[in-house]
Amino acid sequence: MCAKMAFTHQPGTAMECLSIPITLTKESAIDTDGRELLKCGFKIGGGIDQDFRKSPQGYTDNGIYVTEVHDGSPASKSGLRIHDKILQCNGYDFTMVTHKKAVDYIKKHKILNLLVARRGVTST
Repeated sequence: MCAKMAFTHQPGTAMECLSIPITLTKESAIDTDGRELLKCGFKIGGGIDQDFRKSPQGYTDNGIYVTEVHDGSPASKSGLRIHDKILQCNGYDFTMVTHKKAVDYIKKHKILNLLVARRGVTST
C-alpha cells in the first residue's frame, strides 16, 4: 500500500468528503473447534492509541482505517474499500477511539452500519 493511496486529513481541520453509508451483514462460519464465527472480511488499522507516523499506509491521523478487504467477503460485497476511514459504526463515533475498542465493537455486532469517508469522494 503506498502513501499516495491514503486518505489525507490534518487533525483539527474540516474534511472535504462525502460520508458514505455502508451496511455490512456478517456471514456465519464454523471454526476448527466447531464454534460458530461471524466473518466480515476486513481488517482495520489506526486508533487514538496508535502512532499514525509509523503506518505503512501513510495515514495522517489517528482515525480507524480499513487496511485490508478480502475478495468475495461481506465487506467486499457491501462496497467497503481499502483506505476507507470509518467515521461511525452503528451510530458509535469511531473518530476518537482506540484500536482495541474499534475491533471489539466491530466483533460484537452481526450487522455493521458504517459511515465512511473515502479519499477523492467529495460529491455524488
